Amino acid sequence: MMKNYFYVLLLFISIACNSKRQEIKKGNEKAQISIGEVATLYSSILNEDRNLNIYLPHGYHPDSTRTYSAIYLLDGSKEEDFKHIAGLVQFMQLSTQMEPMIVVGIENIDRNRDFTHPSKDSLDIKDFPTHGGSEKFIRFLKEEVQPYINKSYKTNSHKTLIGQSLGGLLATEVLLKNPSMFNDYIIVSPSLWWNEYRILKDIDELLDKQQFSNPTVFLSVGKEHPAMNEIADTLAKKLNNKSDVNCIYKPNYNEDHATILHPAVYKALKTLY
Repeated sequence: MMKNYFYVLLLFISIACNSKRQEIKKGNEKAQISIGEVATLYSSILNEDRNLNIYLPHGYHPDSTRTYSAIYLLDGSKEEDFKHIAGLVQFMQLSTQMEPMIVVGIENIDRNRDFTHPSKDSLDIKDFPTHGGSEKFIRFLKEEVQPYINKSYKTNSHKTLIGQSLGGLLATEVLLKNPSMFNDYIIVSPSLWWNEYRILKDIDELLDKQQFSNPTVFLSVGKEHPAMNEIADTLAKKLNNKSDVNCIYKPNYNEDHATILHPAVYKALKTLY
């Protein structure tokens, strides 16, 4: 009986020690932090696979009846703007400053190609040899990305586009040529110097041709090259002359071209939502 007692005791101690070792081992395990998911979409328009980085708000569930507005982010790869813009959206949702939203980051393959319309300027052609693909890229956004997101996630009809620099050029082109694609536009330091300022030269004609459904445009620029500031000033004036476009112009001269996006988007989200 005594031998059996010690056998049971040793077995119990062994099990307890193994369990403790497993707890210690589990305590040392590492896991990745995830703020979203990656969806790969084949584009027949661009003839290539494109990655979409998706942030889903806290409490999102595919079986819920709740729907969400979507923010479409140009330059939306993990190594570009997706993480910090998704973080801003998450922070503002958690602090109840805005309703939960889905963020769709469109990962780049060749932004010089996708964000620019064809240019006749010799320097543009030299410095951006793959340029000129914005028409196809806009079709990709309208005919492939938006339908895919609407089919795959619990979205409603409200959509926002964010673009900076060349992305701001593309966002401005979408606004002036396909304004109904998005309800809100956050345009930061747009590179409207492209193609010898062609969009600004054509802006009156473009504004007159389109039927606008009162989109809201949040426009910002930092303390940059004087041409960039003049571009933003001119764009704001032209948009404010349209009664069916709501333009909110908020320059931030404490920032430069490299630092303006984050504070501009934060200000935009606070202002819009």
